[in-house]
Amino acid sequence: MEIVGAQSFIFQSTYNLYLMNFQRGKQNDEPEINLVPMIDVLLVILIFLVVTTTYSKFTELEITLPQTSAEPVDQNVEKPNRIDITVNALGDYTINRVPVKSGASIESLREALLVAANNREDPFVVINADAKATHQSVITMMEAARLAGYNKITFATETDNPR
Repeated sequence: MEIVGAQSFIFQSTYNLYLMNFQRGKQNDEPEINLVPMIDVLLVILIFLVVTTTYSKFTELEITLPQTSAEPVDQNVEKPNRIDITVNALGDYTINRVPVKSGASIESLREALLVAANNREDPFVVINADAKATHQSVITMMEAARLAGYNKITFATETDNPR
């Protein structure tokens, strides 16, 4: 029975030491969050993002947006400074009613536009695209016109006015 008593004495004295406050007069301070290092890290991240951001520059192509009017246009008027381009639903091209080889490259389309211009100064390019033509086929023709140096591009539209 003596061993049990000794163990309870050791336990009791250890417990009393745990409860004792050895730092008299000093009170427990509340923990604080120091915001200065966090602001420094955020500023470094912000500077990194600003410096490493790339700004892409798109190739610009000046075009004239299609406009419609209620007045009928006289189709018999000769337009000597005009190149008519037709794009069908399959993506085939005709330039001034001359078919262009299917699957033509941008460079060959540019050459065909230069031939169709017949050394005329700054011709108007009119694109007649089928409603079901792919966007890429129209953009390809616009890029060929840009490479040929023609920046007066317009699109033909249809009006829904009953006659």
